[in-house]
Amino acid sequence: MHTQLVSIPTDTAPLEGALHEPDGGPATGAVLFFHGNTMNFYVGAPRFLPPALTKLGLACLAFNRRGHDILSTRNSRSPEGGAFQSTREAIADNRFAAGWLKARGFAAPVVIGHSNGGMLGTQHAVDHPQTPALVLLSAGRGGKNAGSGGKEGLFAGDRMIELTEQARAMVAAGRGRELMFMPGWWYVISAESFLDRIATVPDTIALAPRVKCPVLAIRGDKEDAERYPAEEFQRHAGGRCEVEIVPDCDHFYNGREDAVSGIVASWLKKTLALRTA
Repeated sequence: MHTQLVSIPTDTAPLEGALHEPDGGPATGAVLFFHGNTMNFYVGAPRFLPPALTKLGLACLAFNRRGHDILSTRNSRSPEGGAFQSTREAIADNRFAAGWLKARGFAAPVVIGHSNGGMLGTQHAVDHPQTPALVLLSAGRGGKNAGSGGKEGLFAGDRMIELTEQARAMVAAGRGRELMFMPGWWYVISAESFLDRIATVPDTIALAPRVKCPVLAIRGDKEDAERYPAEEFQRHAGGRCEVEIVPDCDHFYNGREDAVSGIVASWLKKTLALRTA
């Protein structure tokens, strides 16, 4: 495949990413990747899937939302990144990226989202009914449970009440962009982003009936089915939905990248009726 670094304009900072295109001819379609929480375009599925999908003739756009990584800087000492993210901004970033692809002739890309990117991908498919297919890679439940630490003790862990009160007090005092430490991933977060996280993340299951395009929902067998509810999404989906549980597989598909790539490529080839050499 041929890869070029790209920069996608927004109303503030641009989104940096990579466009992967098939060698040997023009792309016949496109894929839009939504990375997981505090991840970026060059790790995980946005990195290991494009080689398999470009072989199908699909161009792949992987990009950083403004809420990428945990903390970062750009061309100054001003901090940015996942610690400051909001759902509203993330949804806007996905629209900016889709618009960038549309301007290049791909008006209806396939959407592939991992984890939080899967929750955002579900919202994107509802907002863009022309989406031809949606792949949910360990998409979270979202909604009112988005702040739950679950069995893994993620996010606020067992300190949800305490940290929620702290975040509210900081925002009320005009200190919303100041950082708070958390006991679980993602470890530090601004007070504003903490409150946004527990109130605005898309509810994957509630949105499922409004998703009419074909869906592939994948989960690793080492993951919590309550937190990553592939089968429940299938029961509520408004269109055809297939579920694949990958054996010996964690949330990040470590060591199982080839298996996941094969499942996704095979499903897209069948679903989109792609012809390959």
